[in-house]
Amino acid sequence: MVRQDAPYWHFLRIVPMSLMQDLLNSPTGVGRVEWIGVSPGRREPIVAVDDVQVREKTGIEGDHHARSGRGKRQVTLIQAEHLPAVAAFLGRKVVEPELLRRNIVVSGLNLLALKDREFRIGSAVLKGSGPCAPCSRMEEILGPGGYAAMRGHGGITATVEQGGDIRILDVVQVLDAETTI
Repeated sequence: MVRQDAPYWHFLRIVPMSLMQDLLNSPTGVGRVEWIGVSPGRREPIVAVDDVQVREKTGIEGDHHARSGRGKRQVTLIQAEHLPAVAAFLGRKVVEPELLRRNIVVSGLNLLALKDREFRIGSAVLKGSGPCAPCSRMEEILGPGGYAAMRGHGGITATVEQGGDIRILDVVQVLDAETTI
């Protein structure tokens, strides 16, 4: 029995790993693609597009970052809900998605819940590979404080498990054990 006055972290120690795994695998809801961008070359501006084709194990066709397939950063995603937060930290009314140098802006879904999970966008299947930390270019592009504003709001990286097409307004949905690819 745990004492009522025990520190909160004490309760974390008694949560069985199976329960924690169940929580990590719990339903995430459904998101929607709001914006798509492609980086045509190193340090070049991101170009907004209506749709892209993603290639298995490499990334977005025509994107500078789509390479050998060994990287975990084949596609980058950021939450639409984080754009106003970044803007607020910078003292701006808005921050355009292309400034943040991510490929896909998604609304309605906590992207961090996609780590190590497969999810479908359009006809493509991606797998969350980790957080997308800001780079030093954020300071250059967004101005002083740009890097700090992006910390914790940079979105995620993903690998392409199955190539396909992704379009604006496509649904973003986690594939669970019962879902077939």
